[in-house]
Amino acid sequence: MVSKLRTYFREAYDELLHNVTWPTWLELQNNTILVVIASVLLSLIIFAMDYVVGINKEGFWDGLMGWIYNKL
Repeated sequence: MVSKLRTYFREAYDELLHNVTWPTWLELQNNTILVVIASVLLSLIIFAMDYVVGINKEGFWDGLMGWIYNKL
């Protein structure tokens, strides 16, 4: 049992060391910037959707939809 576990970890370490293609520092920075920008854009879209069809604490429509319904 212990020898099988030791063999597993040795092979996993060898796989990570010799067969995995790791990104360069520049690729890592570019991908991180891309993820941050995408996260900010997605959060702004979700905020806008929540604002448009949000409900306030009293249960009445709030945001843009509430303004439209209050004008009718």
